Amino acid sequence: MSTEKENIFVFVPNLIGYGRIVLALVSFYYMPNNYVIAGWCYIVSVVLDALDGHAARRFNQSTKFGAMLDQLTDRCGTMGLLVMLSFFYPQYMFWFQLSMAIDVACHWFYLHTTVLQGKTSHKFIDMSGNPIMRVYYTNRTVLGFMCLFNELFYAALYLLHFTPGPMILGMSSFKMLAIFSAPVAIVKTIISVIHGYVASMNIGVIDVAEREAQREREAAKKPQ
Repeated sequence: MSTEKENIFVFVPNLIGYGRIVLALVSFYYMPNNYVIAGWCYIVSVVLDALDGHAARRFNQSTKFGAMLDQLTDRCGTMGLLVMLSFFYPQYMFWFQLSMAIDVACHWFYLHTTVLQGKTSHKFIDMSGNPIMRVYYTNRTVLGFMCLFNELFYAALYLLHFTPGPMILGMSSFKMLAIFSAPVAIVKTIISVIHGYVASMNIGVIDVAEREAQREREAAKKPQ
């Protein structure tokens, strides 16, 4: 009995991901001079980032493609915003560049090792053994809070370039948001560095095991 193959590319969370790509492109286009359109597109994309995970669990449509699409959309979206901030705040360009490099490199390492882990039986380093990292991994509220305020930090800096926003007790609301969310953005960057370090160690575990297996095969081929 033949069964129809699933088309994972039209799964609900992946369709949401495609929508986020369109929103990111529109946001990039308007970022230099229209903060209203760019800002709303960016904010809606961040909200959809939370919804695609819920959709994946609700419809049992979690896929490796979806996970990669989600990660790449997140990284590219934030990177596009940081490029713009580098022009708006050139005196802080180095720090924006550093943030981009850490964000992209560490998440790429981490995502790649999760794929490798599914294909191997090697003993990987488990970061959930650390109580702080265990909360980060298992508590969706904590993870969502940190991701949200990390995005709000950069978004507040972007909006602050154009307008102070509503004034609260004589102080710019966007400036207050940037100050309040800055510690979260710093902590999240530190966690990204930890991700990159542990992912590198895990790739090293695979390299060592594969080289040992290769030496054993070569030794077995030698005449006794």
